[in-house]
Amino acid sequence: MTKIDQRIESMLEEVLSDAALKGAPPRLVEALRYAVFPGGARVRPRLSMAVAMACGGDELDVAAGAAAAIELLHCASLVHDDLPCFDNAELRRGKPSVHMAYGDALALLTGDGLIIRAYQVLATACQSRPDRLAGLLAVISNGVGVPGGIVAGQAWECESDVPLAEYQRAKTGALFAAATMAGAAASGADPEPWRKLGETIGRAYQYADDILDSSGDPMVIGKPVGNDAALDRPSMVREMGQRESAEQLRQLVREAADYIPACPGEMALKKLIEAESDHFMQLALNCRAAA
Repeated sequence: MTKIDQRIESMLEEVLSDAALKGAPPRLVEALRYAVFPGGARVRPRLSMAVAMACGGDELDVAAGAAAAIELLHCASLVHDDLPCFDNAELRRGKPSVHMAYGDALALLTGDGLIIRAYQVLATACQSRPDRLAGLLAVISNGVGVPGGIVAGQAWECESDVPLAEYQRAKTGALFAAATMAGAAASGADPEPWRKLGETIGRAYQYADDILDSSGDPMVIGKPVGNDAALDRPSMVREMGQRESAEQLRQLVREAADYIPACPGEMALKKLIEAESDHFMQLALNCRAAA
């Protein structure tokens, strides 16, 4: 486990510890922790922390708080996405989804609780630099809210006419953009130049996710597959086929590191992004080859 991983896990553990949640209903406390631990790849918070460090971050506690908030919001979106009213998914991260383990009502409250907890940890982390709180709130809220964040992405699934690019930009790309921009903002840097990097990684991740949904093994990726076709959801694979989707994924992975703005840790960040991108690209392409 790298220092970035350790810092993220430590922050998540701190905000979801028994001490931090003392007095809350016991099963809700269990469900909150169940939704977050053990984690997935933690791609978004790791990216956010890496950007903060590349910018020469002078307040890594602020960066860690922003990264943890992004992960809590991501986990909340997964809990809600798995509910019967949306994907009705029984598996998440290799174990029963929250509503399967705790029931629909508590799953709904778990997602809501994680959203609120995200903003609480962000506010606490910014106590040492209150001047950075407003910028971080704006960046992160844009990644999860309306008009172009996760909420909007989920809502597109309720429409009869769904623009694929806008749907996937909101549902997946927006939080990746928030991750890179929050890392910069937490360090006192201008977040806007970091948007394109996050959006590009988010697009690549979405291509990989669509390929995995089409041809992946649920026991390997830890969640159900075939949902896009079963629920008649738009996807890159359904629109352009596996071959073209795979080629677009390769192109985006090649491009991603080119969008890193000039910063003190540019080369180290480039290596990390190339390694992370290569990992999920290979996972997706291996599944495609085996299909």
